[in-house]
Amino acid sequence: MDTQATSLISPTRHRPHSAKAAPFLPMSRAEMTALGWDACDIVLVTGDAYVDHPSFGMAIIGRLLEAQGFRVGIIAQPDWQSAEPFKALGKPALFFGVTGGNMDSMVNRYTADRRLRHDDAYTPGGEGGRRPDRCSIVYSQRCREAYKDVPIVLGGIEASLRRIAHYDYWSEKVRRSILADAKADLLLYGNAERAVVEVANRLAAGAAPRELDSIRGVALFRRVPDHYTELPADDLDSADEGAARQPGDTVIRLPSYEQVEQDREAYARASRVLHRESNPGNARALVQRHGDRDLWLNPPPIPLTSEEMDAVYDLPYARAPHPSYGDAKIPSWDMIKFSVMIMRGCFGGCTFCSITEHEGRIIQNRSEGSILREIELIRDKTPGFTGVISDIGGPTANMYRMACKDPKIEAACRLPSCVFPDICPNLNTSHDELIRLYRKVREVKGVKKVMVASGLRYDLAVKSPEYVKELVTHHVGGYLKIAPEHTERGPLDKMMKPGIGAYDRFKEMFDAAAKQAGKKYYLIPYFIAAHPGTTDEDMMNLALWLKKNRYRADQVQTFLPSPMATATAMYHTGVNPLRGVRHGASDKVEAVKGLRQRRLHKAFLRYHDPDNWPVLREALKKMGRADLIGSRPDQLVPAHQPPGTGKAAGTPRPMRRTGRTQRFTTKGVPLP
Repeated sequence: MDTQATSLISPTRHRPHSAKAAPFLPMSRAEMTALGWDACDIVLVTGDAYVDHPSFGMAIIGRLLEAQGFRVGIIAQPDWQSAEPFKALGKPALFFGVTGGNMDSMVNRYTADRRLRHDDAYTPGGEGGRRPDRCSIVYSQRCREAYKDVPIVLGGIEASLRRIAHYDYWSEKVRRSILADAKADLLLYGNAERAVVEVANRLAAGAAPRELDSIRGVALFRRVPDHYTELPADDLDSADEGAARQPGDTVIRLPSYEQVEQDREAYARASRVLHRESNPGNARALVQRHGDRDLWLNPPPIPLTSEEMDAVYDLPYARAPHPSYGDAKIPSWDMIKFSVMIMRGCFGGCTFCSITEHEGRIIQNRSEGSILREIELIRDKTPGFTGVISDIGGPTANMYRMACKDPKIEAACRLPSCVFPDICPNLNTSHDELIRLYRKVREVKGVKKVMVASGLRYDLAVKSPEYVKELVTHHVGGYLKIAPEHTERGPLDKMMKPGIGAYDRFKEMFDAAAKQAGKKYYLIPYFIAAHPGTTDEDMMNLALWLKKNRYRADQVQTFLPSPMATATAMYHTGVNPLRGVRHGASDKVEAVKGLRQRRLHKAFLRYHDPDNWPVLREALKKMGRADLIGSRPDQLVPAHQPPGTGKAAGTPRPMRRTGRTQRFTTKGVPLP
C-alpha cells in the first residue's frame, strides 16, 4: 500500500468556508436549531462526557470534521436501555461514529482483580455505571436499532485494541473482532484523523462503506482480491510466519478466529505477526477468517506531520465541558485542564502497555509555536489558572522530537522497540529541542511553574545530563514518577524494560541535580506485580530491594491483561510471541494466573503491611527462605504478628529504628 499520505490540511470542504465553528458541538435539537441546522451529517456517540478539549478523542474528531465543513453532533453517555436516546439528534446523513471513550470500557469499569469500580473519571460527578460493559458494541447495536440504514464507524481505543480476535480477561475467553460483535460497517484503528476525514468525504461523495477498503487504518469484512498473493502465517507447523517480502500485492493470513480460540500457540502467532506488521513504512495488509467471512486490516495510518498536528490542536475548542453539565465536576477534566500534550506515540514497546499498539512507535510532534499558543489559551481562557502548567508531556515525557537518524532505516525496521534490549544506535536521543521548549514555555507571561508529570523514560534521560539538570531545577515539584517496573531480569525481559542499573544511574544524576539546586526531591518508582514471566522468587527479590532502599508502596498495581498487548498474549497462551512461534518449538512463559498467587505477588510489593505478614511468612517457608523471617534489617518480615493484624494475631515484637523510609502512593504523593 502507498506510504504517501494525503495531507490532513486540505482546502477541500464539504461546505463553504463561511460556516462558523459552533461554540460547542450540539448535544440537543435546540442547539442544532440555534446553529440553523435541520440535520447532522455525522453523529458521534461516546462513553465519555463531552469535554470540548483536545485531550478528549471525540472533541478532536468532532472539531476536525467540523473544520472539513460537516455538521457534527455528539451523543455523550446515552442511556443504552433503548434506541430512543440515540435518536436525540435525528438521523445523520452520513454515519454514526461510535467510541467507548478515552479508555477501554472494561479497563475503566473493573480493577485488575476484576472487582467493580464505583467511580468513573470521565463522568460528571465521577459517577460510576454511566456506560455499559463493552460499550462500543452496545452503542453500535442501539444505533442500528435507531436507524438501520445508517453506516456505523467504530473508533477509539476500545475498538483499536480489539480489532482482531483477542483474549478478553474479564470473560476469560477469546472474543471475535469487535467489528463482528458490533455489526458495524467499518473500524478505524490508531490515530484516525486522516482516515475519518477520508471516510467522511468519500461517503459524502456517494461511496458505500464496503468501497472504502483502500484507506489506511481501516478494518472491514471483505474477500481477498484475486490478484493478491496470500502469505500463510496460519500454519503453526511451519516456521514461516509470513515475514518474507514478495513482489506485488500481498496480504498475510493470520490464524483464524476459530484457530486462536482453540489453539493458544495460534493466538501467540497472530499476536506476533500483528505487532511485526505495525510500522507504517513497511506493514502489509492482514486478513483473519471469522466463520465464513474474512476480516481485512489495512496497514497502519501514516503518522501526522508537525503541521498536521498543529492544525489538529489549533482547532477552535471551547476548552471546557459542555454547559449542560452545569457545575458538576468531571475528574478527568480537572486533572488535565492545565496540562499540554506536546507529542504522541512511544517507541518503548513495553509489552504490557497499549500505547504503541494504538498510537504507534513513531513520535508525532507539535511545533513550539502551537504548544506556546495553547499555553497562552490556558492562561487566558481556563478558569482557575494560577500560573502552574500541571504537565507538559505525552505518553512519555522525554521523547519529543526523537526519531530514527535515517528515514530509510526507520521505514524498513521491524523491531518492536527502539530501546530494548539496548538503545538503538540509529535512534537520535538528543534532548536539546525539548530543553529549548521547556525554556521557552517558562518565559510565557503569566506562567509561574511548568511541571513534568508524564512518565519519564529514564534510560533516555541519562544520555543527557543537561536535561536531567534542567528537569530537576525547574520542572519537578517534590517528586518525579518513573517506572522501572521490576528489578529482576526475568520479568524485565518479558516486559522489554531496561535493567535496574539504568534506574540506579538516573537516581544518582537526579539526586545530584536536586542537591545542586538545593531541593529535597524524591523519585517515585512504579512496579508491577504478577506480570508474565515473574516468579515468586523474583517478587521476593524485588521486596528485598524495596526494603534495602527504604521504599514503601502504599498502593501497587497488579498486571492487567489489556486487549491485544503482547504481555496479554503471554498471559493467555503461556508462549512468548517476542520469539518465533511454532508447534513444539515455542518459547514458554510462566503466567501468574491464580488469584492466590497474584495476591502473593502484590503482598511482596507491600512487604511492610502487617496484614500481609502471615501470607508472606507462609510463602517464605515454602520457598525455603525462612531465613528472611525475623527482626534484622536484612530480613523481610517479622516473626511475630502485632495484635489485631493479619490472619493470625500474635504478640507484637519490639519496634526497631532502622532509618527513615519513604512511603508513596501510586499517585506519587509522599506520606509522612
